[in-house]
Amino acid sequence: MDAQEFDEYAVGIIAAVAFAAVLYKVVTSGQVSSELQAIVKKALDAKM
Repeated sequence: MDAQEFDEYAVGIIAAVAFAAVLYKVVTSGQVSSELQAIVKKALDAKM
């Protein structure tokens, strides 16, 4: 692996971690969390 390949992997990993952090913040926010809980509750209460 040369230096350019290493740099490309490093940038990709940093971008993935940053995206994961933003996604975590969005999903754990109060509004999104309550909406996700409502969706799960609705799905579990559904009659089959």
